Amino acid sequence: MTSSGDAGILDGGAAPSVTAVERRGIEHVPHDDRWGKPSGLFWMWAGAVWNVEFVYYGAIAVVFLGLSFAQALLIILVGNVSYVLTGLASTQGPKAGTTAFAISRAPFGPRGNKLPSFFNWVTQVGFEIEGIAFIVFAGIVLMSKAGFTAGTAAKIILIIVAVGIQAVLPTLGHAAVLKVLRWLAIPFVVLFVWLAVLTAGKANLHNVAHGAGWGMLLVFLALVISAGGLGWTENGNDYSRYLAANTSSKRIVIAVALGAAIPSALLEILGAAVGTAVPAAADSPTGLISGFQTWFVVPFLIFAIIQLFSINTIDLYSSGVTLQSIIPRLHRLQCVAIDTVVCAAFAAYAIFSSDFFGLLTGFLLYIILWLGPWCAIFLVDCWLRRNRYDHDALLDERGGRYYRNGGIHWPAIIAQVVGGVCAYLWLNASSGGTLASTGPLSSRNDGSDFSVFIGLFVGGLLYYLLARNAVTKEGEVTPVPAG
Repeated sequence: MTSSGDAGILDGGAAPSVTAVERRGIEHVPHDDRWGKPSGLFWMWAGAVWNVEFVYYGAIAVVFLGLSFAQALLIILVGNVSYVLTGLASTQGPKAGTTAFAISRAPFGPRGNKLPSFFNWVTQVGFEIEGIAFIVFAGIVLMSKAGFTAGTAAKIILIIVAVGIQAVLPTLGHAAVLKVLRWLAIPFVVLFVWLAVLTAGKANLHNVAHGAGWGMLLVFLALVISAGGLGWTENGNDYSRYLAANTSSKRIVIAVALGAAIPSALLEILGAAVGTAVPAAADSPTGLISGFQTWFVVPFLIFAIIQLFSINTIDLYSSGVTLQSIIPRLHRLQCVAIDTVVCAAFAAYAIFSSDFFGLLTGFLLYIILWLGPWCAIFLVDCWLRRNRYDHDALLDERGGRYYRNGGIHWPAIIAQVVGGVCAYLWLNASSGGTLASTGPLSSRNDGSDFSVFIGLFVGGLLYYLLARNAVTKEGEVTPVPAG
């Protein structure tokens, strides 16, 4: 069966039960198991992004970066256009039938791809750590409302319980992730409408003594793009691979981009409004509700914790299949277990650190250095080969169409490294606390940050110049995927 919005898509089978454990990792998804639809991606992304993290990002703009509400509004609207990148980076999965960093072997080669795969694994685990830290902070506030002060032991217990719960949906797998996040979208919308109504009476949208300079505007734009559209490009195909190969790429891009961009923009705008009313809003995620009464704070935090688990599900599932692309002999469930342990250890460090805000902003800005070039290389490669992939060769570790020079495709490696270095030259991570750093072009240009645009442009252009002829020919001789 297909909905009117999914008309013309060949049915590949019934969706698995929510409680069924997915045994497949990066292995090719055969046609009979292609049960997904573009509308499912819309609701999955909406359910994940309706999240307190994005409210927090908006509050950062006003409280820490000094933007006026009007400036924050403009940058948020512009920055969330970047979700088109997430949509574009979701169109390869149905054609290739495998995950993002298995497909990434086409431009990089099976061995060369281990470099960006490792960076992505670190990035995904970093986002998991961020979510666990937010959950623990919320739990500490709930304990305080109940008259209990959380000490070291209580925080450790909260971390262990949180990472254990977080692992449930990623362990169950793809079907459980899509269905549960779809179910959660509606109550999450209701919660934040409630927060918006309460904020309306407190916000001081015009009571900002000064706005930020153009340099800081670009820093916030980089943060919005990093935490938003660009920051999800490496996840897209992990969820679109269960769509039929003949699924319209246009429908995929629209479903993913709108499903994520609408809640992201609305929540960040709400966060900026909260920031004008509650100065403590950017101290931590729980600071968002420091100016509200207990009757609202308790249910808000309970729902926020559930939401944080939902967005961490996306990261943990993707980190697992990314680790499997690095070490294929590992089973997907083993990868989930490894990532859970690593996340717990580093989350403890972040939670007990006195520089949580600095660690978070530094992380969000530094991932641009690898992610911008990789995204551009990945999309240019897809365009050159006309989105044609040999799924058997993608999973061949020792030969095949993409093995080339000993498993390394040097044009992609060169473009990745040069793009990252050039991006650093105009990076402003001065608000990164212990991770603080500023590139020479940024320090000479009012602290501005063009790193995301430089990384995309240099990485994509250099790969095109170095690889266009060979990759175009490679695509021409690759069979069109069957419907």
